[in-house]
Amino acid sequence: MLATLLHYTRYVHIVAGFIGFFVAPVALAVRKGGSAHRRWGLVFFWAMVVAGGTAILNASFKGMTFLLLTGIFSLYLAAFGYRSLYQKHLAVGRDQGARPAVLDWLLAGVGLLVFAGTFGYGLLAGVVPAVVFGLIGVLTTGRQLVAFRRRGPWPAGQWLLNHMTGFVGAYIAAVSAFSATSLHFIPWPWNFLWPTLVMVPPLVWVSRRYKARFRQGQRPTEAVEVRIQPTMA
Repeated sequence: MLATLLHYTRYVHIVAGFIGFFVAPVALAVRKGGSAHRRWGLVFFWAMVVAGGTAILNASFKGMTFLLLTGIFSLYLAAFGYRSLYQKHLAVGRDQGARPAVLDWLLAGVGLLVFAGTFGYGLLAGVVPAVVFGLIGVLTTGRQLVAFRRRGPWPAGQWLLNHMTGFVGAYIAAVSAFSATSLHFIPWPWNFLWPTLVMVPPLVWVSRRYKARFRQGQRPTEAVEVRIQPTMA
């Protein structure tokens, strides 16, 4: 029974992963914040939820620690990117009643513990990708917790930068997992690390461009179409 379940969830994982691979570039290519961007972005998010959830399920029963950690990493980054859309109100600061939701504190806190464990596992087991992804996760969740404690308003457009980082990071993690398990002609650990080396520099470049524009006084609504999401407790 369990073997049959894992067999079918493996195919679900493959289908969801391929959907995410092809949908993410579409969401990036269309007008940011527009109806097409939101539609394909939502498809990508749920594809990553399914792919990450099935990866965690299969890896847990098969004792594949590294795949388990990768699934958790991609799932967290997808949630991080999605939840950022509900944090636009933090730009006004706590003095005007803006506070992070309990769910956001919980996600960041649990994420910090998981990624610290991933980093420690990588060091002890000598698994370089686990060290890299664990360190990235610790830095991401650590910065998020520090930002949640901030009493003043968030920098303009910070939610947008978090949104990009989370979704692109989830895509990188998914491509990395596919490469590590399928592209055997690339030697380890480069078959796992090449998506990070290729995709992170453009992400950093785009983020810096947005930051520079926001520092010069441009509003996020002038850079992308913005829909104010209701806050979620």
